[in-house]
This record gives sequence, C-alpha cells and structure tokens, in this order.
Amino acid sequence: MAEFTTVAKVGDIPENEGRSYPVEGRMIAIFNTGDEYSAINDFCIHMGASLATGYCEDGAVTCPWHAWRFSVKDGTWLDNPKVKTDCYEVRVEGDDIQVFVPPPPQPETKQDGDDNNNEDTAGNDSDSA
Repeated sequence: MAEFTTVAKVGDIPENEGRSYPVEGRMIAIFNTGDEYSAINDFCIHMGASLATGYCEDGAVTCPWHAWRFSVKDGTWLDNPKVKTDCYEVRVEGDDIQVFVPPPPQPETKQDGDDNNNEDTAGNDSDSA
C-alpha cells in the first residue's frame, strides 16, 4: 500500500525552484512556489528533460531544453491544456516535505481459460516432416 514519502525538509528547496527525488521508481519534481509545495513528474513529456531544473515562476515551470511550460500545480502543459504530465499530492508534516506517489500499475495476469493460444499441447509438431 502506498504511503506518503518524505523527500526533503522545509528550506531544502528555495522559493521558485524545484528539486528532483526518486519515489516509487519514478523521478518526482517538487516545487516551492513560495506559499506551498507541489509535485509533478520530473520528466518533460516532450523530450525527457528534468523539469526540476527548469525556470519556475508564477506557478509554471519552463523546460530547460525546449521551453515547454507546465503548471506545477496540476501538470497541465500551458500551451495545450488538453495535455498533462502526472501530478502528485504533497504535504508538510512538521519539517518534512512528503509526497504521495502511487505504485506503478501491475501488469494484468492471465486467468485460467484466458489463454486463447491454439498451440498443440500434445507435443505433435505438424511442421516437422
């Protein structure tokens, strides 16, 4: 079961900057907007640059490679609001900055009878002669 993970201490992330942290097998960018902390996927959906290293101002981060801008609050690509990157819940407990990142989805497993493979299970190989 996923829980909040402590990633930093209050004061570790300067105002209007971000930092990247590994959580649940993902890189998460945590931003300090001055009045709160927010978290989005660290990798830009365009070419994979670290968003935590981008310029952060007015609740938006600018990708350092190609200037794609994302909302640090909800991950919306600001040039096309239909496109988003993942965002995550952040809280401050005492001096700890914590983020909730659900574990990655597990691959579906086959149930008995779901295999529609038509292989000959009797060991007969009709291709050999």
